[in-house]
Amino acid sequence: MAHRRLLVVASTIAGIALVALAILYFSQPADSLPALVPGHEAGSSHHHVKHGIAALILGVGAFMLAWFQTGPRRDAEHA
Repeated sequence: MAHRRLLVVASTIAGIALVALAILYFSQPADSLPALVPGHEAGSSHHHVKHGIAALILGVGAFMLAWFQTGPRRDAEHA
């Protein structure tokens, strides 16, 4: 049970971080992104829309993983 709880917490934190990253990609041009974020380009006014879409999809996927892990547990005998 502790393993599932840890997985739920970790995937929820990852989901929040990835959705926040998607918002950052959509709202900031490439030169305003932090240097540690992939896609940072000094002097560029380009918005990384594809990076934002990918981060959003991965964030939603992480939330879905957390949601599915909180469901009732099924035994192998009853499947």
